Amino acid sequence: MLTQEEKKSIIDLIHRQVVPAIGCTEPIAVALCVTKAREILGCLPEHIELSLSGNILKNAMGVGIPGTGMVGLPIAIALGALIGRSELQLEVLQDCTKQAVEQGKAFIAEDRIHIALEENDPDKLYISVTCTGGGHESQAIIKGTHTNFVYLRKDEDVMLNKVSACAAESVHSDDIQLTLEKVYEFATTADVDEIRFILQAKELNSNAARSGLRENYGHQLGKTLCSPLGRGIMGDGIFAKVLSVTSCACDARMAGAMVPVMSNSGSGNQGICATMPVVVFAEENHNTEEELIRALIISNLTAIYIKQNLGALSALCGCVVASTGSSCGITYLMGGTYEQMSYAVKNMIANLTGMICDGAKPSCALKLTSGVSTAVLSAMLAMQHKYVTSVEGIIDDDVDQSIRNLTAIGSKGMDVTDRFVLDIMTHKSKKQ
Repeated sequence: MLTQEEKKSIIDLIHRQVVPAIGCTEPIAVALCVTKAREILGCLPEHIELSLSGNILKNAMGVGIPGTGMVGLPIAIALGALIGRSELQLEVLQDCTKQAVEQGKAFIAEDRIHIALEENDPDKLYISVTCTGGGHESQAIIKGTHTNFVYLRKDEDVMLNKVSACAAESVHSDDIQLTLEKVYEFATTADVDEIRFILQAKELNSNAARSGLRENYGHQLGKTLCSPLGRGIMGDGIFAKVLSVTSCACDARMAGAMVPVMSNSGSGNQGICATMPVVVFAEENHNTEEELIRALIISNLTAIYIKQNLGALSALCGCVVASTGSSCGITYLMGGTYEQMSYAVKNMIANLTGMICDGAKPSCALKLTSGVSTAVLSAMLAMQHKYVTSVEGIIDDDVDQSIRNLTAIGSKGMDVTDRFVLDIMTHKSKKQ
């Protein structure tokens, strides 16, 4: 049984990992680091040198930057230098205007920005920014998670130095270590008023979904599913609505809509995927508000638990993590027990393990939809006590070991795949 101290630790963990973000978190984290370096410098940088891990580069190359109509790192960097406010964290570019975008384009045209691949630091989430200007130099380094500054310097004055610490040591090493049973126990026994805050995720991500339905963002997967063609093929039931609403939110976010979403473990798409399928299912299934709150906690906390073992960035698509959470939440909304929730997890891991992350981009909506459709199917099977057993593939009798098998593949087994994907992405021929 969880102690009160453990319950408090879990609430604190959720508050740290489920936070608002505007735009894809990798380029936004780069903008945040640039902003901090500029604030330390005390003036507009004349030149900005960046050294970024491969996973940061991968996730920032093809994604829209909010409020700019542009794609990729240069405009995020320029805006971080021009108008960013570090106290806003992952909403650092909240003050973006058309005038700021034009200034950012000029900043880029002046060839002030140089981006390099970090070869020495092993952390998959690593951002180093060095700014020069006014006869001074400043440096800021983020490592481990998207807002975790480990090094700050102006000239020879070092204000912070945790750069040698590994990610696990530098970022809340005292976090409670979760199990799936702890997730279920907490979500089903916590005072509902103490976890009601999770409804903010519903509000923010539902708003993003409405934005995706109104506008023509990305590949318009959500709108296509809602169109006469989509309804003719998919129908208008719970399953179709879960897919369309989730993909609408992703369409908007990946195309650079200036709308905040509630992220999970440093990813807006993971936040959307852990939230919207549960929200839509609860509405269509006529669950109570309390049931929705507890299901959202199950979903988001399951995703956090998996990411504890996987790491902030990996070769594994984040929809695998988040849709596993949403499958657990949906199972709960169906009236499922802990045992049935563990069945849903095993079904998810047996199906989606190995889906590669090839960067943040508009087509992420397709992957989210694949994950969410599997989440619903896995929950349906789990409710019938049907699940993938330990004689099949990487599934273990112990559900937590099954999760560790998944995360080991994503964090270690797919390292070569990750490097290969980045090499393909950075050497593609540009056809006019």
